[in-house]
Amino acid sequence: MNHAFLQVALGGALGSMARYGVNILAARLSAGFPLGTLTVNIVGCFAMGILAAALAQRGGQHLAPLLLTGMLGGFTTFSAFALDTMTLWERGASFLAVGYVLASVMISLVAVFAGLAAGRGIFA
Repeated sequence: MNHAFLQVALGGALGSMARYGVNILAARLSAGFPLGTLTVNIVGCFAMGILAAALAQRGGQHLAPLLLTGMLGGFTTFSAFALDTMTLWERGASFLAVGYVLASVMISLVAVFAGLAAGRGIFA
């Protein structure tokens, strides 16, 4: 198996466990509000920014599968979405960045709605 795939698997397991822990803690602190998801999205985005800059500046790209794709991907994919958006923006593709944000949010919400409707129809 490819070394990068093993890094992603290990990082993903660690990130997913961390997300689960945050969600358990947040459920105890908030009543009905998705505080856990909000927390992992914000923390994950900050960590993505710090790590992406550090890996790029310090020649640590070999750790990207473990830390960015694996760990932060398991923790929150929102951080990858945010980094992709900022990359487009910084490249001067502001129209594409805005379109990506709108399409990601709107189409994802429609997809969840459609999936719920289909699932309820199939499994009801």
